Order: sequence, then structure tokens, then C-alpha cells
Amino acid sequence: MPWREISIFRTVNTHRLATAFLDRFQAQPAAIVRAPGRVNLIGEHTDYNDGFVLPMALDRAVWIALRPRPDRWVQLHSLDFDQTIVFSLDDLNSRDGWEAYVQGVAWALQEAGYRLRGWEGVMAGDVPIGAGLSSSAATELAVARAFTHVSDMAWHPTEMAQLAQKAENQWVGVHCGIMDQLIAAAGVAGHALFIDTRTLATDPIPLPKQARFVVLYSDAPRTLAGSAYNQRRAECEDAVRQLQSALPGITTLRDVSPEQLEAHRDLLPPVIYRRARHVVTENARVLASVRALRLGDVSRLGELMLASHASLRDDYEVSSRELDLLVELAMAAGAWGARLTGAGFGGCAITLCRAEDADAMAQGVIEEYNRRTGRAGYAFVTSAADGARVMGL
Repeated sequence: MPWREISIFRTVNTHRLATAFLDRFQAQPAAIVRAPGRVNLIGEHTDYNDGFVLPMALDRAVWIALRPRPDRWVQLHSLDFDQTIVFSLDDLNSRDGWEAYVQGVAWALQEAGYRLRGWEGVMAGDVPIGAGLSSSAATELAVARAFTHVSDMAWHPTEMAQLAQKAENQWVGVHCGIMDQLIAAAGVAGHALFIDTRTLATDPIPLPKQARFVVLYSDAPRTLAGSAYNQRRAECEDAVRQLQSALPGITTLRDVSPEQLEAHRDLLPPVIYRRARHVVTENARVLASVRALRLGDVSRLGELMLASHASLRDDYEVSSRELDLLVELAMAAGAWGARLTGAGFGGCAITLCRAEDADAMAQGVIEEYNRRTGRAGYAFVTSAADGARVMGL
């Protein structure tokens, strides 16, 4: 099976989106907004432990062509789902399907005291759905951008990320951390974004021009991801409770150093110790990765990515046969580093390689992966994009 690059609506041609709007509403859109998906370079399962993460915004996004309405109704057509939703901002009630993400953002903004105006639009995206690249956060932030634009609201990235997270946590019912929404809101082109999830402080870190990141999709089902995610969160909280007898000042694993964990490992059952070890060492790897990027040391970043994958595989136990194979194939093809990205149990791996090798690596790895597994995996070379914004027509 030949490799294929995912191209749902590749880089969503704004002319095509505007034409779709014209066909539906017999007028030109007033604006086009976009918000990106994300890939996390390193720092997995640290965000709900108040830790550090280093994602970058993808050059894949969710886009909405829109115009304001004179009332408080929203009409939005999705080209990806070929569905239209219509609702009143005075009667929010849907918590099902993709409409839940749209209404959830409206609910969160209104809960925060914003007076919203209605709008109508057409939406499309090229962030692969269900691949662990945060198409949901991209949708939330694109919708937030639409509301702020038509309602003459200032755009405050951190606040909008927090409200989008609130929508997903409390309206949709998915207990995610803040990373996905914050990188979608505040990403910087050409940079990864170092995020302290406790303080929400962000710091753009320039990416080396001689390197490229290749996203490798496993096409493996993620049937255990939800239940295992909740279990891992509970295990981390259990580790903190047990460590507090010796370290009474800690509130999350963010507060525990690798040396402290080793000194008090006898307090923890073996499984709980391994879960804590992943989080504590992963935080250290994120900080080391930031230092490596500042120095332009791509080889060191690759080593840290590979160590992260081993920790996720062995200590946190969230990898899979398919993800391990993608990492193995990428390293055999000459990558500096590779690791699973996202919650695990399927989804994607991320590979760091030389810019001139990226296309050939993507093709070669996926061809061999397809041959060995029979799964319709795919790959794409990506660069760091900026956060949610309003586009010119």
C-alpha cells in the first residue's frame, strides 16, 4: 500500500471556503477565522500534574467563513460532516456530536459575562479527526474567534483557552488539561510553545531551521485511551497522597524532584512509583528540551524524545505495538528522535529529522508500517504555525 499524505481539505483553500459560504448564504463572508491543531513535542501526561509541556501549533487548522447576524442565532454548516446546526444563544441545550463543542464555547463565554452576537458560517478543517492532534481544541478556538470577532470582543489568548477548556470539561464532559486549548490560542509561527501549566505562563521557543517534524499516524483504535487516561490521573493523585507523609508541602507531582522521588520510593507501590517516575522525569526532560532548542542542539532534543517514549512505554504504559513500531522504523530511517504524542494507545508518533530527509522518511516509514501491519497509516511533514486568528479575505 503506497504512503499517503492526509489531505482532508489541505491547508483549507480560503477561496474554496468563501465560495462554499457564497453558495449557502448568497453573499461573501465578512471574515475567515482559523485555529490550529497541535502536536506535542515532549511533555506527555504532565499537564494534569501542573507540569511542563512543549507543544507546537500545526499548519493544519479548523477554519470558519462567517458573517454576523443582527440577532442571537447561530447557523453553522460543516463541510467535513455535511451537517448544519442552528441554535439560539438564549437556548443552549446540545451536548452531542460536534455541535456540543460549538454550543459549549458559547456557554462558557456567556458564563464569563460576555454578551454574544449571532453569526452564520461554513466550517472546514484539515486536522485529522481522532488522531490525537486536537481537532476538538482547534474547533473550540475557531468558534471562540468567530464569537469574539462578530461581538467586538478583545482577543485574550490565555483567557480564551481557559474558557474553551471549561467548555470541554463542563459542557462536553471531557476532562482534558489546558495544553491543547492554550497552544491553539497562543501558538507562534516557527516556534514551539513552552507552557507552565500551573501558572499558564508561555514562552515561544524557536525551532531549528535544519530540522523538520514528521507526524506519523498509526490508524490504530484508541479504545482504552479514555479509561486508561482517567486511571493514570487517579494513580498520580494517589502517588501525591502517599508522598505527602514525607513531603508535606507538595500538592502535585510537579512539586517532586527526581531526587526526592528516589529518596522516598519505598512509600509507593511499584506501579504507582513507575507512574510518578514518568511524570517527574518527563518534567525534567521538557526543561532539558527547552535548553537544547535554545542551543540549537537537535541531537540532544532527539535523545530526550526517545527517552520520553521509553518512559511512556515502560513506566506509564500508554504506548502500543503500532506506536512502538513507528518509533522503531523512524529511528532505523535516521531520525534524531521519535516518540508517541498525545494520550497514547493509538493515535500518532512525532519524529524529528533533517529537513532534507523529511519527505523520504515519511514515505519510507509509512510504506514499511503499512506492509508490516496492514493498517492504513499515513504521514505528513509539518511546520509550526501561529495560534487562532482572523484571516483576510
